[in-house]
Amino acid sequence: MKQQNVRSSASLSFTSTYGAQLLDDGHTRFRLWAPDAHRVELELEDAPAQAMQRLDDGAFELTVDCPPGSRYRYRVITAENAEGMAIPDPAARTQDEDVNGPSLVVDPGSHVWQHTDWCGRPWQESVIYEVHVGLLGGFAGVRRYLPYLVELGVTAIELMPVAEFPGGRNWGYDGVLPYAVEADYGSPDELKALVDAAHGQGLMVFLDVVYNHFGPDGNYLASYAGGFFRQDLITPWGASIDFRAPQVRRYFIDNALMWLQEYRFDGLRFDAVHAISEQDFLVEMAEEIRAHTGPERHVHLVLENEGNSASLLGEGHYDAQWNDDWHNVMHVLLTGEGEGYYAGFTENPTQKLARCLSEGFIYQGENTPKGHARGEPSAHLPPSAFVIFLQNHDQIGNRALGERLSTLADPDALAAATLLLLLSPMVPLLFMGEEWGSEQPFLFFTSHKRELAEAVREGRRGEFADFPAFRDETARERIPDPNDPATYERSRPDFDSREDPPHAAWLERYRHWLKLRHQHLVPHLAGTRSLSTEVLGEKALLARWRLGNDDTLTILLNLRDDPLGLDEKPGAYCLAESRGGVAKTARQGWLAPRSASVWLREREDKESESMERESKERSL
Repeated sequence: MKQQNVRSSASLSFTSTYGAQLLDDGHTRFRLWAPDAHRVELELEDAPAQAMQRLDDGAFELTVDCPPGSRYRYRVITAENAEGMAIPDPAARTQDEDVNGPSLVVDPGSHVWQHTDWCGRPWQESVIYEVHVGLLGGFAGVRRYLPYLVELGVTAIELMPVAEFPGGRNWGYDGVLPYAVEADYGSPDELKALVDAAHGQGLMVFLDVVYNHFGPDGNYLASYAGGFFRQDLITPWGASIDFRAPQVRRYFIDNALMWLQEYRFDGLRFDAVHAISEQDFLVEMAEEIRAHTGPERHVHLVLENEGNSASLLGEGHYDAQWNDDWHNVMHVLLTGEGEGYYAGFTENPTQKLARCLSEGFIYQGENTPKGHARGEPSAHLPPSAFVIFLQNHDQIGNRALGERLSTLADPDALAAATLLLLLSPMVPLLFMGEEWGSEQPFLFFTSHKRELAEAVREGRRGEFADFPAFRDETARERIPDPNDPATYERSRPDFDSREDPPHAAWLERYRHWLKLRHQHLVPHLAGTRSLSTEVLGEKALLARWRLGNDDTLTILLNLRDDPLGLDEKPGAYCLAESRGGVAKTARQGWLAPRSASVWLREREDKESESMERESKERSL
């Protein structure tokens, strides 16, 4: 395919309903939904303001001769503000001078794609690596780590949100301009170059998107589009977004399609969808994405959903959900902590883990300690419908001091839990630095200003006032200030230390186990189902799955500090052990303390063929 054809096909793959859309004839069409406005004007830099035409649905539109790179704003005149307010475009592709500055017209077809034959990878091949783009040096910085991630055994990079947020330091969940690429990370074309380069290395790229709220600084929608929000429902971040309005739905569906079509991301992770009141919107979102991306591409959609809505997972909808249940019960077993959201997992944690391994969710309609029912039955779903993790941005960064498990758990127990993570049939997710046992914290950081900065700092410290370790005001002062640049710098992973002792041993462990996953599990994950999970004692269990090729995968886990007798010795091939000698001990009828081992038994006809082949070889 010629490069010119590649460029044109990329630019025509997506047309946004709102924002500045560069047309084929060189003109630019501007459209803003402002149903509460009396008048809207387009203000282009170095040009007189031009009135926009009001459309029947409350949108305003104007098409002008305007090249890429042009700076613009909208001036919105309402009954309350006769002089009007100059605002950035809520569907801007990029900003100049941060969230409150002017927007820029972007040519979506300016990047010449190099890897046009890339169609993605099947979901079962996913090994996900979550990264914060800013801490790795922006889009160009992430590109430098692509060969390392391939060697590690990762198949998909998940970027924390890259939509424009206030300032230059933020997790990304305070974004206010979902269409605009965070300028401190790089330009839209630099983001496309990262995705393109990853595809060239055989890596998928997923993006974390936030459709449940806007951040506290730089969002002007309520002043001219009050229908964007509903005042009768309040979320932890303010008024709920009103997904009953078709224009609101279109705004977010178009945003998802932009990332998948124009930027060619391989999938999206939808943040905290339990905060979206109209759950049918999630069904519509999935159906529209499937219809527009087509069957020729592997496009993967993943939910974060406290509601454990199993009905959203499956053919035609969402591929998987982040399984917080798995993480929470594993964290309790590894650390003994039971505060906050771990409270619902402290009672009979081994039985809860057993249910999680065999059925997916732990909460499938039962009441939580707060007294409300949570979840839906999930035993019918395949193991690949659940993304599991020992650490991620939330589970580390939402701790007061941002500690990683490497500083909280016994090393042998953590190695055993890691083996379960990497060699169970569920889809594993790693957080940057986890693979070499990084001990650097990952802290909550922002770059707000003045009153908002103070409110965020005090609010952050107030969150932990009920925790025993921080009930004293002096103790709470130890919680890092999110707006201090040093908080951000302390969170930057030290990749240069990954080959140094003791980190090198952890890194080799991850590399080896992921290699085994790709060799022995991934080719047979389609069609995998749970056979049984047996609790052997406190903190110890045995889990079995039938793989798609009818082989049996067994994992023995003992997180106790003492050995435990086995009623039945494993009679299969040991694929991996969390440390030397664990498999030998298991064959002798004992589970070593703080250990795990993985066993693979071929189906009976294959096993007979193998034994017959070995017999013939011995006779020769």
